[in-house]
Amino acid sequence: MAETQVLPMDKKTWSKYSFYINVVVFFIIAIFIYLLIKDSISVGMSLNDPNAWFMVVRDIAFLSVGLVILFVQMYLNYRKLSRRAW
Repeated sequence: MAETQVLPMDKKTWSKYSFYINVVVFFIIAIFIYLLIKDSISVGMSLNDPNAWFMVVRDIAFLSVGLVILFVQMYLNYRKLSRRAW
């Protein structure tokens, strides 16, 4: 079995990929904010439908994961910038 080596990625390429990943995450967050509003309205119209509540919980879960990804990247970038300032 041949072993494959993982080639290191330079900073410019990683920052470009990271930017595209952030754009995709922003679109996902925007879509799930829209779905959360739509599903919340449907829950308000029919209070007895348990499936509508599950859709709201789904939207909140995806929003929280997307926001955690963005905040972690923001925190890591802030640490890099604050380290350079000293």
